[in-house]
Amino acid sequence: MSGFQSRRRFIAGAVCPRCSEMDKIVVDLDSDQRECVACGFSEGRPEAPAVEEVKTRVSRASARRVETPAQVVRLLDPGSNAASDADE
Repeated sequence: MSGFQSRRRFIAGAVCPRCSEMDKIVVDLDSDQRECVACGFSEGRPEAPAVEEVKTRVSRASARRVETPAQVVRLLDPGSNAASDADE
């Protein structure tokens, strides 16, 4: 028995792009290389495309709110004379 074991797995339902045979594609789990055992076709895993964040109304720079300055609020008690004095 050999000390080296290849970590290869068959991919169920995979069709070879060259010979169109089904269930003949194996993937080397160490190198992500796929290979057809029927015709010898071999290729590496394609690089994943860079994912860009979806533009939304929240993520746009123009949607960021500008802080407004604080304003003083004066509360009036409707039962006090100060409220009637303010109206005059």
